Amino acid sequence: MSSKSVDVLICGAGIAGISTAYHLAVERGIRDVLLVDERPPLSLTSDKSTECYRNWWPGPGDAMVSMMNRSIDILERLADESGNIFQLNRRGYLFATAEPARLETFRAHGEEAATLGAGPLRIHDGKSGGPAYQPASLEGYHHQPIGADLITDPALIREHFPYLSEATVGVIHARRAGWFSAQQLGMYMLERARAAGVRLRTGRVTGLDLRGDRIQGARIQDNGTEEVIATRQVVNAAGPFVDELAGMAGLELPVFSELHTKLSIQDHLGLFPREAPLLIWADPQRLPWKPEETQLLAEDPETHFLLETFPEGIHARAEGPLDSNVVLILWTYHTDPVQPTFPIPQDPYNPEIALRGMAALVPAFEAYFERPPRPFVDGGYYTKTQENRPLVGPLPIEGFWIIGALSGFGLMAGPACGELLSLHIAGEALPSYSDWFLLSRYQDPQYRRLLETWDRTGQL
Repeated sequence: MSSKSVDVLICGAGIAGISTAYHLAVERGIRDVLLVDERPPLSLTSDKSTECYRNWWPGPGDAMVSMMNRSIDILERLADESGNIFQLNRRGYLFATAEPARLETFRAHGEEAATLGAGPLRIHDGKSGGPAYQPASLEGYHHQPIGADLITDPALIREHFPYLSEATVGVIHARRAGWFSAQQLGMYMLERARAAGVRLRTGRVTGLDLRGDRIQGARIQDNGTEEVIATRQVVNAAGPFVDELAGMAGLELPVFSELHTKLSIQDHLGLFPREAPLLIWADPQRLPWKPEETQLLAEDPETHFLLETFPEGIHARAEGPLDSNVVLILWTYHTDPVQPTFPIPQDPYNPEIALRGMAALVPAFEAYFERPPRPFVDGGYYTKTQENRPLVGPLPIEGFWIIGALSGFGLMAGPACGELLSLHIAGEALPSYSDWFLLSRYQDPQYRRLLETWDRTGQL
């Protein structure tokens, strides 16, 4: 058993760990940093989402909007300096509804987001005056509106979004939003970090060494050989395994995990609009079945659930350049807490459910009901707190830090959360939103009372 020492040991080389390493080394000048992961960088959950970002978040408080605005600032700076190597765009998120009663909800959400710092709400109803609707650019992120556009004018909806269901009565387009390549962003930050002195090694953390309530080091196993790394700073960036790592220090975190899968198809019929924003159907729905199919499904206890009402939130976007035909579809209709296991379990009904659900949003997808394209399904776990806000900061063991519970927003929040944790570790001034993400918030009686009435988490 050999022994080495480092200033900071980061456990986990997903986007959270890489961002923390980048900010420590490149921005804070703390260069003796070791990233440890038993898997290749960014390969567990960081590349399993839609790779989207948004500053469109609910309260209470402006912490999520402020943190996401900061994260997007960092994304844009990195895109500028790298020649946009990770293909950042500003297509936006487009929520659509066929329920007139939901239009007031859209308006209320837009007004709330504006007060929290996401940008102004613009109304396009065909009656009131105001600025003209500005469509999103297909590429790039500069010179685009912020805030949101609420469109209830049927003619305007058909002009700009002719592919949506004719039942659509309104859309709200969140504008400081879009997507990028997670792999390219993560590798760019990792390369910058390694150039500043950060080291990456393969290994599994098997234990933490403590002296009283103080971190002294960690044990790392690789190919049957265990090595002791002496350090007074350990970062828990273990993604879906943050609670397991915390348990090595006798801690239990208030987190749980949900399985979220992503469907990728080759849209060989060209049914999905390549120029579209991220499309989200905001209404619950029943899947469309023929009468004979309905009868067969009803007779089988295993498939009867396919006739029930599914939740809102199916969303999809085009993947790749304009001449690609790949479409990504996500729809989480089961949100029961699960124990993370890899490889992830497969739901045999997911591809069929997703394709049929898409027809509520883009009716042209009905053409795939009889002969669906061969799907590729992957996914990961949203490890989250009950209110769906991250844990970033110190743990009750001195020298033990966390950047976790990043739920489904790890990619978009990673740059700002990595920066925030680096400021904690370096002892520098913290941003205004930092207290909202501390583990110690759950000891605050006022915060606990707030949790009792928390009604929106911002999760898609």
